[in-house]
Amino acid sequence: MTVFLSKPSPSGHPAPKEKIASLKSRAPVRHGAGEQGCVHFIEDVIRSTMLYDLLKVLRDARLPDAWLASGAIYQSVWNALTGRDPTHGINDYDLIYFDETDTSYEAEDRVITQVAAACAPLGLQVETRNQARVHLWFPDHFGIDYPKLGCSLESLLYYASTTHSVAACLHDDDRLQIEAPFGLEAMFTMQLLPNKVLANEETFTRKAHRQTEDWQELTIVPW
Repeated sequence: MTVFLSKPSPSGHPAPKEKIASLKSRAPVRHGAGEQGCVHFIEDVIRSTMLYDLLKVLRDARLPDAWLASGAIYQSVWNALTGRDPTHGINDYDLIYFDETDTSYEAEDRVITQVAAACAPLGLQVETRNQARVHLWFPDHFGIDYPKLGCSLESLLYYASTTHSVAACLHDDDRLQIEAPFGLEAMFTMQLLPNKVLANEETFTRKAHRQTEDWQELTIVPW
C-alpha cells in the first residue's frame, strides 16, 4: 500500500491554486517531480475545496479506520486539471470506515444517519459504508463474490477501475494522508484502467461511459 503523508497545514483556509489551462501543462510538475508531485497537487485540491471541510467532519466523527475515498478525490483532480468548477460531475462523496464489532445493517444505518446529519451544513450528498460488511451484501447486489476485508483500505484493491483507487484522511495534527495502491499516474493522465481482480466488467463499462460525458478528455482502456 502506497502511503503519502503531508506536513501540517498553516492556519486558515488556503486559497485555491490557479486553474490549469490544459493537461499538457502537467500540473504536478509545478508541485515537484513524479508521484510526490501528484500527491502535493491532490493535497492542494483538497485544502482549497469543500473536501477539506468534509475531511474535518469525518475526523471529528471518530469512526474507526475512516477515509474519504474514490470519486470525490479523482474527480476533483480532473476538474482542477481541466479548469472546470471544483464540484463538476461529483454526485456524491464516498466515506468508508471499518467496524467488525457489529456488521449488522442496523449498526451501519445508525452511522449513516449520524454522518449525514454532521455533513448537512456542508450541503454535500455523502454515502457512508462499513467496509467490514461489504462481503455480506455485494454478491446479491452485483452477482459476484466479494472477499471479507481486514481494513477499509483493502477495499481500494477491488474497485472496478484502478484509476479510482484513492483515499484520503485528515489526521489530528492536520496532516493529510493519501493512499493509492496502484499509483497516481492514470488519474493524472486521465486514463480509466480496468481492474480485473473481480469479474466486474459491467460496472467498469457503465461508470467509464458515464464519466466520459462529464470529462471528455478521458481515455478508456478497454476491459
